[in-house]
Amino acid sequence: MLPLLLLVIANCFMTLAWYGHLKFLHDAPWWQAVLFSWCIALFEYSFMIPATRMLAQAQWSMGQIKISQEVITLIVFVPFMLLWFKQPFKLDYVWAGLCLLGCVYFVFRSQG
Repeated sequence: MLPLLLLVIANCFMTLAWYGHLKFLHDAPWWQAVLFSWCIALFEYSFMIPATRMLAQAQWSMGQIKISQEVITLIVFVPFMLLWFKQPFKLDYVWAGLCLLGCVYFVFRSQG
């Protein structure tokens, strides 16, 4: 459970690093946006690396780790997009989420 929580925290930082500059530094030169993002990404790595190491030590495959991370990315990104950037909700996000659940099923089914 701890590695998944760390992945959620890491994703919050990475989403902010990737897209936060569009809201907070939209008039700044690109190099300032890059520095802003790199500074935030350092925190992301501080959570992502331990999480992936823990999952690997728990015998998760690389595919299982990556697909789980992608599901968490969608869980973090959709509220970020809707609340901070006031983007409209589309049913396509639900379909994308269901596709990812299918991915989760296929990468974990041989574990049963």
